[in-house]
Amino acid sequence: MTTEIAAKLGGRSWTALIVLGFAGQVAWTVENMYLNVFLYDTVSDDPGAVATMVAASAATATVATLLVGALSDRAGRRRSFIAAGYVLWGMATAAFGFVTVDAVAAVAPVAGAVTATVVAVIALDCVMSFLGAGANDAAFQAWVTDVTRPANRGRVESVLAIMPLVSMLAVFGGFDSLTRAGEWRLFFVLIGAIIVVVGAVSWVLVRDRPDPVRQEGAYLASLVHGLRPSAIRANPVLYLALAAWTIWGISTQVFLPYLIIYLQRYLNIEGYAIVLAVVLTGSSAVSVACGPLIDRVGKVRFLPPAIAVYGTGLLLMSVATGMIPVIAAGLVMMSGFMLVLAPIAAIVRDHSPPDRAGHVQGLRMVFAILIPMIVGPFLGAAVIKGADAYYEELGVLKQVPSPAIFLAATVVVAFMAVPVRALRRRGTA
Repeated sequence: MTTEIAAKLGGRSWTALIVLGFAGQVAWTVENMYLNVFLYDTVSDDPGAVATMVAASAATATVATLLVGALSDRAGRRRSFIAAGYVLWGMATAAFGFVTVDAVAAVAPVAGAVTATVVAVIALDCVMSFLGAGANDAAFQAWVTDVTRPANRGRVESVLAIMPLVSMLAVFGGFDSLTRAGEWRLFFVLIGAIIVVVGAVSWVLVRDRPDPVRQEGAYLASLVHGLRPSAIRANPVLYLALAAWTIWGISTQVFLPYLIIYLQRYLNIEGYAIVLAVVLTGSSAVSVACGPLIDRVGKVRFLPPAIAVYGTGLLLMSVATGMIPVIAAGLVMMSGFMLVLAPIAAIVRDHSPPDRAGHVQGLRMVFAILIPMIVGPFLGAAVIKGADAYYEELGVLKQVPSPAIFLAATVVVAFMAVPVRALRRRGTA
């Protein structure tokens, strides 16, 4: 079989990649963006409750990916974990629609109903995050590694990279009106139903490798295998790519949590939804178009110019004012954002040990999600406090993100030069 033929994915595999990738990101969009609003609007306006929920969810998702990833490696199959996981994930998502202060008050003392409801929402979020991370971040992502090859992973990752952005547009455009009208139960039930249906369909779409490479050895030992110095020495390219991913992730988290506030409060762009829609749509098109180019020129060779585009976009965002200039700068920044992500993710897949593809997804959660989400937002918050910028609302001065968050992100992403140079010295493709 020639390399060209081996690099081709069939229609069934592409359909599974797109459907499962999109549906998973729809669920994560709801969890990451709307669940905080649901808690704030319907239960408690205590910011500490939101912060606790976010931290608990991130930790739970990381643990779940490590546990389920290693388990699917030992089983040598992914389909059952994906199908069952998505169905349960959808059911957990729908369950949020039935968690209300009134419902909890029926079984808890009235005086403590709000606190009990906060605890219930956080607990359910942890359940949802565990199921979602196990099904999507562990099993589905490991399956993608199983069915793809180095020759096609650039274009596959370029498609998967746009799924978070496309899902944001879909949820915002199709379901946001329900949340604005206070129809939270219908919102969660509809989203949950979509995930359940996709889980059922995945049993037909997904096919495990006919020649699975099962991971041998003790299960508990396999959970921490990737954090051992011996594993790092045995897989240097993998960990260099994960290090690059960590740096990129931190740079994105310096500004992303504050982006809408910056557009709305610092730049006074009321039509920020239009800005986001144009930027996300345009940058998604760029990512898909460049997928074949990544495979053709090589993933590591593609990284320096992609980082340059991303860094240029960050610098442009720090000086852009007005809707049109911000859209132009945002297109450059978010295009670079995804053009950096696609080759890094592909390199990680290329150098995942065949018997530990699921376990590597757990490592990805640690390096690409957990660490950046802990370090980046706090770094951004420190920059915002240092810039000392404010806006006035009803006679009260409130601190606001300044262009300094983009400059700080540029400084952080410059450190990617260290692992990328090491990758090039090793002659990584």
